Amino acid sequence: MRTPTEASFTGRLWLDKAERRFLGKGRVQLLALIGELGSITRAAKAMGMSYKAAWEAVELMNNLSDQPIVVRTRGGAGGGETRLTDYGRELVTMFQVFHEEHGRFLAALSERLQRANTVETLLRRFGMRTSARNQYWGRVVAIQRGAVNAEIALALSDQGRIVASITNESVDALELKEGREACALIKASFVIIGTDGDGQRTSARNCLSGKVSRCWVGAVNGEVTLAIAGGRSITAIISNESIRSLGLAVGKPAYALVKASHVIVAVND
Repeated sequence: MRTPTEASFTGRLWLDKAERRFLGKGRVQLLALIGELGSITRAAKAMGMSYKAAWEAVELMNNLSDQPIVVRTRGGAGGGETRLTDYGRELVTMFQVFHEEHGRFLAALSERLQRANTVETLLRRFGMRTSARNQYWGRVVAIQRGAVNAEIALALSDQGRIVASITNESVDALELKEGREACALIKASFVIIGTDGDGQRTSARNCLSGKVSRCWVGAVNGEVTLAIAGGRSITAIISNESIRSLGLAVGKPAYALVKASHVIVAVND
């Protein structure tokens, strides 16, 4: 049995449109443990994964969800807690029922076809996996074509939007049109972090304001995660020197800048 880590969240089992993009058995198990233990630290330990990997998985699920799944409260006698929302508990229950039905389906199918491994492998390949840390599903609300490139605006569930600049050829290949669901992918290395009072003006089309929720310092570079609107988050990889010079720390207001040309657009067929 493989140890569940962020890299081993495989065997994705689809639910309806709202859930099919981000739920897998390992992640649902993590959610169930958070709901049971009220602590992401204890849930990660029970899963055999690092605290950092657990938070990254939770942030990804919150980003791709139409509403928050996990929330964290600070302060109080117990020093705060991590808990599932009502929607999060509903998702765990739905997935567990679906997983049982899916298992029975595969067992019956493999018995008839005598090639369970081939069937399971094929089903797993239907899922989209990517190295991009920041992923946001939305609906196309505007397409403005130019001579070569087009500007695509994706509306998120919380009234926010992300703008991407892609080629006209990509618009046609992805069959993008107003009203279609699509995913905006943003590599953490493409995200620029700023703070109030910088006095800088920028041409970046996407500016997402929030507060620092995590700040990890590495050997040379660090990771900074901002909690933004709609229960989502955005992660940036920046130098340790930038973290120090900007005075970044948990709870400090900051904003993330992303050029439209650095946003990748993906769709489900």
